[in-house]
Amino acid sequence: MTVNGESGEATPLCELLAEQRIAKGWSQCDLVAKLHTRSGNDSVTREEISRWERGKRIPGPYWRQRLSDVLGTPNRELELAAAVARRQRRKLID
Repeated sequence: MTVNGESGEATPLCELLAEQRIAKGWSQCDLVAKLHTRSGNDSVTREEISRWERGKRIPGPYWRQRLSDVLGTPNRELELAAAVARRQRRKLID
């Protein structure tokens, strides 16, 4: 589990995705290509990856599983990061 040092809370999914993609030396287009190959589904775009990484959208369970496969990150870690992102969103709305 990745933990944000400032708040002591797990890292939100947007940050985790960007960190892991960059650590692998991949562009957003590289990640899209890998997701297309792994899933056989070409509905995700570079623009969608950008939205995920900026926290504008949270990928659903289908794409979180594919991201887990492609990034080599445990699905549980991505699920936790998605939950953190949802909590942060709710705080902004309230």
